[in-house]
Amino acid sequence: MADATIHASKAGTANRVEMVLIGLGMVALLALPFFVYPIFLMKMMCFALFACAFNLLLGYTGLLSFGHAAFFGGAAYFTAHAVNVWGVSPEIGILIGVAGAALLGLVIGFVAIRRQGIYFAMITLALSQMFFFFCVQASFTGGEDGIQGVPRGTFLGVFDLHDERTMYYFVAANFLLGLFIVWRIVNSPFGLILRSIRENESRAISLGYSVQNYKLAAFVMSAALAGLAGAIKALVFQFATLTDVAWQMSGEVILMTLLGGIGTMAGPIFGAGFVVALQNLLATSDFPVTIATGLIFMICVLIFRRGIVGEIYAWLDRRRGEKPE
Repeated sequence: MADATIHASKAGTANRVEMVLIGLGMVALLALPFFVYPIFLMKMMCFALFACAFNLLLGYTGLLSFGHAAFFGGAAYFTAHAVNVWGVSPEIGILIGVAGAALLGLVIGFVAIRRQGIYFAMITLALSQMFFFFCVQASFTGGEDGIQGVPRGTFLGVFDLHDERTMYYFVAANFLLGLFIVWRIVNSPFGLILRSIRENESRAISLGYSVQNYKLAAFVMSAALAGLAGAIKALVFQFATLTDVAWQMSGEVILMTLLGGIGTMAGPIFGAGFVVALQNLLATSDFPVTIATGLIFMICVLIFRRGIVGEIYAWLDRRRGEKPE
């Protein structure tokens, strides 16, 4: 009973902090495009959503995937092709991208969840690389040139997405929708079962849960949300290239999630924002971005083992524990 009370207290602290951060973030989303370059903000939101989707699998289910670039980049290709060649509206293009990513997630997840630990991670990496080489040779992807000149179109036939400010709020709305979906999954009975699988899979099996099915469902949901991020990115930058499906992209989202803090809602958002901002800051300098990112990641892992946001939560819990009952 005491352990349950302590756990509930910690969860309450984290939830209150996250609600404050989310509230401040929503206010910032409305005001920032008047002060900061909208394209930079849209890129940050795309990668933040991608990191949150990945965190749903790693932070709440305990599955480390090295192949999430396949869903992110695959959705970018599907959406770009549908909008550019088939001439569909942007909202239909995004739905096609999300559906394609979910289907990829179903296929890859069905194979990968049969193994655990490093074997699961290696299978996801191998299958993701197979999809990468498919994208290199497939005719609809444009090979090494990718798909260029993707039109943003008109949302619902009313809102012209070629306008930067309109496109920004369109991306912000999808970003908030994606965050709400992640939050709803995590705070549902389904999400509690995922956490139990992460903490003690054998006990979850003994309680009668079909662990494999829950893992597969979480994998597909994570893939679909990653696809939403990739589809939006294709419309923002108006192209889809092999960079989006390369294994480096999978490594980048792992870095963002671990840097911010796994198992938290705000952590991946902070980590993605930090990495994107760092890349933008060092883009015009002579210092290699990858070296700077690696050094910062190494320092954060040594000092902030729970991630930056995770350490903040732990500090708040310690302060709360020092107070008299």
